[in-house]
Amino acid sequence: MELRVDVLVGAEVEPFIPELARLRISVFREWPYLYEGSLEYEARYLAKFTSLPEGTLVLVRDGERVVGASTALPLAQAEPEFQEPFLRAGLEPSGWYYFGESVLEPAYRGRGLGVEFFRRREARARELGYAWATFCAVERPAEHPLKPAGYVPLDGFWSRRGYTKRPELRAYFPWKDLGEAQETPKPMVFWVKPLEGGGLP
Repeated sequence: MELRVDVLVGAEVEPFIPELARLRISVFREWPYLYEGSLEYEARYLAKFTSLPEGTLVLVRDGERVVGASTALPLAQAEPEFQEPFLRAGLEPSGWYYFGESVLEPAYRGRGLGVEFFRRREARARELGYAWATFCAVERPAEHPLKPAGYVPLDGFWSRRGYTKRPELRAYFPWKDLGEAQETPKPMVFWVKPLEGGGLP
């Protein structure tokens, strides 16, 4: 069956929250996030997109089943932890569109959907008038005991999409890893891209 990719905004997101919560927990248990999540937290997180006029959800369905999703919102409406590195660097968050997570069931990877997630979110950011796009990725120790053998990071993929890694833009966001008794802050490094052919600040 042909996959369907849609961009949803506001109240359009609400019917899919339970399936999206399930998908996020399943995918984020994998390396490098190792996230021990709960359906209740995920539902609360996703519900905020129903009231964000400039929020974006890219949804992938196989028939009626949700198999992938990607989110984005204005950086100025993201959690304070993600705004703080920009403020510290003298960069005004209001000019940036922040790409959240991209999650995809393993069987649907390698079909170009990762590229499509970026394409759709960048198009939405341009439509809303944002000058720059950004996202961040968790940084794990090279010798982490749960790192899979032969793991290849996504740095090359992101570079090919036109993003530049900015190690000085670093956030710390807490969650509970698999096997952890409590939340601990994880380092998140930002990648940035100009959307209209201009330079980077």
